[in-house]
Amino acid sequence: MRHQRTTPTLDAGEIDKMRSVGRLAASVLEMIGEHVQPGATTEDLDRICHEYIVGELGCVPAPLNYSASAGQTPFPKSICTSVNHVVCHGIPTTKKVLRNGDAMNIDVTIIKDGYHGDTSKMFLIGKPNVLARRLSAVTQECLYRGIAEVRPGAHIGNIGHAIQRHAESHRFSVVREFCGHGIGAKFHDEPQILHYGKRNDGIVLKPGMAFTIEPMINAGKRHVKILPDEWTVVTKDHKLSAQWEHTLLVTEDGVEVLTLREEELGWLEQAPTATNASLAVSA
Repeated sequence: MRHQRTTPTLDAGEIDKMRSVGRLAASVLEMIGEHVQPGATTEDLDRICHEYIVGELGCVPAPLNYSASAGQTPFPKSICTSVNHVVCHGIPTTKKVLRNGDAMNIDVTIIKDGYHGDTSKMFLIGKPNVLARRLSAVTQECLYRGIAEVRPGAHIGNIGHAIQRHAESHRFSVVREFCGHGIGAKFHDEPQILHYGKRNDGIVLKPGMAFTIEPMINAGKRHVKILPDEWTVVTKDHKLSAQWEHTLLVTEDGVEVLTLREEELGWLEQAPTATNASLAVSA
């Protein structure tokens, strides 16, 4: 097993910055929805998001020119647009025109005052088929079930176990090559949040930890491959994939969803939460 570095926790000032950037990241996904229509290109969506992030919010799009490792080709765009069998890290392009029935994930990460907010959402274009609707809904439920496990004293493996169990109960599969991650002043930090696993396994969560949960769930087999552009990840069997993501903060008695969108507020009243935990949204 890979050695895990010390997992950072945030102080009060850093938490305030994470709440601020989280709200702004959520607003990008709320803004772009009306532009996700048949006939739009993923390049169009990237341009609109970039102008909003930089011009309206005064923030920096974290993916633009980002390299995950030394020698890797920098990511060339401001958002990720992953359509149909693209699992994650899809690169916006003028060649990708959205069609009726497409399913697409838009992944947004922005930087404000040196701190990162990371979130993504599925968009179903026009009239999607039953499988696309079902996969998107189950994947969102996986995210919520993972969030419900977050509280001080809980093991990190509880998150992945809840996600895996729900996905596989619907005969979907969980991508294992990519995971959630610690976030704050760094885009990607400890801990790693696997979307599969065993209960009571892994590190114990503590107040002040901030990380993403971002399950990638496939309609077919879990296996993926990376295209020659060094970024785009697709399912090997070319079957549909879906992803939803939030940035979270472990609080003294539960979890705070830093990137919750207004459309999800009703969910807070109905979502199952882990025993002795509370669920909050940034105000």
